[in-house]
Amino acid sequence: MAYISGLDADETPADKNGGCFLCNAADAGKAKEELDRLLVLKRDERGILMLNRYPYTNGHLLAAPHDHVGDISDLTANQRAGLMELCELGTRLLRATMQPQGINIGMNLGRCAGAGLPGHAHMHVVPRWNGDVNFMQTVGQIRVIPQALDESFAMLKNALVQFSPDV
Repeated sequence: MAYISGLDADETPADKNGGCFLCNAADAGKAKEELDRLLVLKRDERGILMLNRYPYTNGHLLAAPHDHVGDISDLTANQRAGLMELCELGTRLLRATMQPQGINIGMNLGRCAGAGLPGHAHMHVVPRWNGDVNFMQTVGQIRVIPQALDESFAMLKNALVQFSPDV
C-alpha cells in the first residue's frame, strides 16, 4: 500500500514541462500548415480530431477537448458531448476512406489503464479488420502500419470536406 499510495498517478513528464501534444494541437493560434504537421484533421469549438502519430493501426484517431483535463468526470457535459461528436465524425471518416469491418472507441483514464498522456483526457477511434495484426504490438513490441502517416492524413483530410465543409 505504501508504494501504491506514493504513486503520482496522473502526472507525466509532458504535463510537468507543459509539453502536452494535445494542448499544442488545440492551440487556437496555430496556422493551417502547423496543424497539418501535427496531423490535426479538425479543430473547432468541440475540441480536436487528429491522427495518432503512434497508431495501433492505420487510421487510429484521437479526439480531445481543448482543456487540459485528465478525467472524463472533470469535463463539462458539453465537453463530453463534443468528444462523442468528434468520435462520430471520426467513424464516418474512417468508414468512407478505409472501410473498416469494425471500430474500437475508448478512453484510458489514468496511467494504470494505459493512458500515455493521463493529464489530458482523450478518446481513441481505432479502425479494425478481420485478421488485422493489432496483436503484434503486444506480442512482439512492433507495429505493422502498411500506409505512411502523411498518406493516411491526406486521405482523411480530403474526405473530411464531404462531412465538414468548413475545413
